[in-house]
Amino acid sequence: MKQFIYRINGQEYVVAVNKMDDSLAEVAVNGANYKVELVNNEEVTLVSRPTVKSPVAATAAPAPKATASAPATKPAGGGGAGSVKSPLPGIIIDVLVNVGDEVKKGQTVVMLEAMKMENAIQAPQDGKITEVCVNKGDSVLEGVILVSVG
Repeated sequence: MKQFIYRINGQEYVVAVNKMDDSLAEVAVNGANYKVELVNNEEVTLVSRPTVKSPVAATAAPAPKATASAPATKPAGGGGAGSVKSPLPGIIIDVLVNVGDEVKKGQTVVMLEAMKMENAIQAPQDGKITEVCVNKGDSVLEGVILVSVG
């Protein structure tokens, strides 16, 4: 088993390649297992694009096909007291707020499915939603910023 540490947007992820057969691989990212398919084994050169000011970062190339969608990787660092972070890896099953919405402390802002259970993710404080970083259906890792409350 080979292990690598990748830094994506300032957040480090431990990636272990557990098994590799031809174009199929079993990998673990921070303990979450994924089956991925290598689309092309030739090295590609990515062309950088201008920075897009958007809550969801644009990607330079399409993501590889996988049995589970690629985890959201908004950095866990930064953000501030109003950042609502994922407490565990899972899949976003609903985003209950939009940018500009007023929320109260303890109000459910995101529903996260993890280990076949629905988890209500709540606002840490009263305020206004300043950023929504995920969409319904996104896979997220632990510590990823879901929404920001200002």
